[in-house]
Amino acid sequence: MHQGLKEFISENRELIQSELNKHLANLDIPVRLKESMIYSLEAGGKRLRPVILMASFRNYDHEINRVLPTAAALEMIHTYSLVHDDLPAMDDDDVRRGMPTNHKKFDEATAILAGDALLTYSFELISNDALLTDSEKVRIVQILAEASGPKGMVAGQILDMEAEKKDATLEELETIHTLKTGELFRFAIRAGAYLGGAQDKQIRHLDQFSRYLGLIFQVQDDILDVTGDPDIIGKPVGSDVSNEKNTYVKLLGLDRAVQKKNDYVDKAKKALREAGAETSHLMSLTDYFSNRER
Repeated sequence: MHQGLKEFISENRELIQSELNKHLANLDIPVRLKESMIYSLEAGGKRLRPVILMASFRNYDHEINRVLPTAAALEMIHTYSLVHDDLPAMDDDDVRRGMPTNHKKFDEATAILAGDALLTYSFELISNDALLTDSEKVRIVQILAEASGPKGMVAGQILDMEAEKKDATLEELETIHTLKTGELFRFAIRAGAYLGGAQDKQIRHLDQFSRYLGLIFQVQDDILDVTGDPDIIGKPVGSDVSNEKNTYVKLLGLDRAVQKKNDYVDKAKKALREAGAETSHLMSLTDYFSNRER
């Protein structure tokens, strides 16, 4: 990994962790609920979505405190989605990030409620952010709700479930992952650019970039499910096959899946150049997403 990017990711992960700790430490809520929320938030997450938000913001502004609550809120929503995805009614996973999943560590009801709490508390964080104007709060809440709700991530999740045990086309697979994975990346990039003062034209090109970034992430996920080291990725390999999930590798084969990923990388970088962000950390993050091992 490029040393500058490695330092950037490390530095911003620490900022995000500090922000999450600050908001959760003094939260006066039932102890078991708080423990369950903190357990999943601290279970070794890579914090890629908030890091991307901060990378997008830093293209246009450097007052990073302006985006920290929004970045923390995004990580809470991502974590809630993982807690619910792991439930017996969904993916029925026992391990997440090398640790027992939330419902295995606690119980199913607690995991559901912890996910609910993370989701709703994320919007409270944004609405209480003293560094944002009222119009900025409304805009951020609006695009985050769209990205994570029935038109975004939740839509992708149900389409993914409906496609199990059936053979999806490439177009259907792209739609599923653009919604399920890509919408939170899109929010991260759009929110960072918006709060940093980017022009509408730049944000439109960044929207294109974010779509391809989400697809790169998912293709690499599918590749790692076949070729990855379970000790590195933190979960057993081959789970997509055993769950009869549609993946790029199942649809295209390993070699063509890698080719498709490289095609997405080329298109992502083209969109970044058109947004005038070719010298940003977003360019390095594109390669990082494509080559990650977990």
